[in-house]
Amino acid sequence: MLTRTVKISNVTNLSDARYCAGMGVEMLGFSIDEDSPNYISPKKFEDICSWLAGVTLVAETADSSAESILAKLQNYPVHAVQVEQPALLGYLKSELTLPLILRISVDLYEADEIQSLLDRYGDAASNFLLESDQNAELSPNWLETLSNLATEHPLLIGFGLNSDLALHNLPENVGIALRGSEEIRPGYKDFGSMMDILEALEEQ
Repeated sequence: MLTRTVKISNVTNLSDARYCAGMGVEMLGFSIDEDSPNYISPKKFEDICSWLAGVTLVAETADSSAESILAKLQNYPVHAVQVEQPALLGYLKSELTLPLILRISVDLYEADEIQSLLDRYGDAASNFLLESDQNAELSPNWLETLSNLATEHPLLIGFGLNSDLALHNLPENVGIALRGSEEIRPGYKDFGSMMDILEALEEQ
């Protein structure tokens, strides 16, 4: 078992899915956007998930159209939905019975702005995923901010996790978000840093 909630995004192959599920990862995310390099077709999604049990399957989308998202979801029997547009949350919450995850790029907001965003949408989102597209570090200022945010909101952190010290310094109630990667060839995978982090999170 893992000592924190962990979500793996951009799962594209069975190797990642089975390894992570076996390690006790709670959530596996699959891109349902056809223009995404990590897109998973409904058939491949079905093939991968037929091997899995006891894991939350998350549909990941950057689509800004609620109607389009709802149409796509008809082909993906998932347990949760991740979006990037905060304005979608209210409508999707009214149309779906699934938990909603809001992905937020920390590169676009100051700490106090993120606090306001989480406060505004806290009733609609089951989790907030904070990631960086610019490889932001988990600075002391960020760690203090996350500690304050985590007292009120369920957080998944997907940036700055490149050292044991960063993992150790994260507040205990903050989850971890990692990303899957392509297989070297079918059935063969170098799990690299993902393996290192998951093994560091294993209960001793």
